[in-house]
Amino acid sequence: MTLTAALTDKLKDPSLVAAGGFINGKWNTVSSRGKVFRVDNPATGEVLAQIPDLSTHATRDAIDAAYAAQPGWAAKSAKQRADKMKKLFQLMVENADDLATILTLEMGKPWAEARGEILYGASFIEWFAEEARRVYGDTMPGHTPDVRISVIKQPVGVVGTITPWNFPNAMIARKLAPALAVGCTVVCKPAAETPLSALAMARLIERAGFPAGVFNVVPGTDSAAIGQELCSNPKVAKISFTGSTNVGKILMRQCADGIKRMSMELGGNAPFIVFDDADVEAAVDGAIASKFRNAGQTCVCANRVYVQSGIHDAFVSRLKEKMADLKLGNGMEKGVNLGPLITDKAVAKVTELVGDATAKGADILMGGAPTGERTFYPPTLLVGATKDMRIAREEIFGPVAPVFKFETVAEAIELANATEFGLAAYFYAKDISKVTKVAEALEYGIVGINTGMISTETAPFGGIKQSGFGREGSKYGIEDYLNIKYLCLAV
Repeated sequence: MTLTAALTDKLKDPSLVAAGGFINGKWNTVSSRGKVFRVDNPATGEVLAQIPDLSTHATRDAIDAAYAAQPGWAAKSAKQRADKMKKLFQLMVENADDLATILTLEMGKPWAEARGEILYGASFIEWFAEEARRVYGDTMPGHTPDVRISVIKQPVGVVGTITPWNFPNAMIARKLAPALAVGCTVVCKPAAETPLSALAMARLIERAGFPAGVFNVVPGTDSAAIGQELCSNPKVAKISFTGSTNVGKILMRQCADGIKRMSMELGGNAPFIVFDDADVEAAVDGAIASKFRNAGQTCVCANRVYVQSGIHDAFVSRLKEKMADLKLGNGMEKGVNLGPLITDKAVAKVTELVGDATAKGADILMGGAPTGERTFYPPTLLVGATKDMRIAREEIFGPVAPVFKFETVAEAIELANATEFGLAAYFYAKDISKVTKVAEALEYGIVGINTGMISTETAPFGGIKQSGFGREGSKYGIEDYLNIKYLCLAV
């Protein structure tokens, strides 16, 4: 493995980025296939690292290591597991600046935003360290006088996690935390675009003193082969995946033969609804926060902006003013709050969607075309959007805000629900009766009401319909990593 000066010179502690895959407490610096893959900075094109390109053989080794380590990890007391997790939390906070730099360099998001992701990810480690001691069972009256009934909860076993490039630290932490808390062990397949954050997490796991095999990282470009091994290997009890709905369907098919437990956080198509009685300034601020976070490359970002006719023009005017203040550039530069898209392919997809919208009658008020420099795409505002446009049906995953005009509450609900996805939705209104009715009518797992920021470790994050199942965060998030066992004792 090779780390370049473009990465190490920017870190206070260059040793935080380790030497390769992390399997059974050891660093795997050579691929059995003799291959490596590059990790590039999307903002500059600089090569940050060359990583051993691991695949099926290494994945099997990682699974074996996790399987061997799991009984010992589960046998520790909840307090012992919590103490290790608290040490990991402390190390994440202490190294937040370097972790943010690594994240920005490999993924592109602005540094301040990246640092916020690090602390967000750390909050899940802290939360579930505390929840480790609150995995409660039950006792209940027996069905006959000589029977005692109790229910206990036990870890599912080895967990395979497959995580995306857009939140390369937080998506690992959200899955790792509940798994570690209850006594599961983990094999992590990070996105090939952003493996460095996962390897830095493994380094901190090592420094925190976790037993070998409890956490393993398999970086590689052969996602299909690694995913197939995780899904088909009988030693893996559960798969937790964040990514596209199409890939989620493939993983579900691969897990079917083994009837494997799964948690799936899949695609989104979030509506952002602004009613006539909304606070326009607050709604615009919420739209900016939701739509342009991570350059629009989030599964819960506002994808369709619906504005009621009475407030439409005022909202669009103010939104345009606020969008003009966004600074596009290298995430490591001061003042930048909008970074590049992850790849050329991502730019092409956004360009196609905007082209389709304008061909079908949408007007561009600002932006609307790639800058021509690397993978930068400017903040783009479209008006006159309609439901027949691709931009109304597909995830944009870019800094494009299409505005749709609507007339009635019933129309807004119908338009918002007209999608196979059901991850997140947002709306702004003051009337309490309307708030209650709309919140209950929206077919989404998460609804933000008068706010564009919804994700926290204390609440259950997840969707319905083709946006997946299972929850991450909160007391509900730990249940996905537990089996319920009923004990019937005759006395």
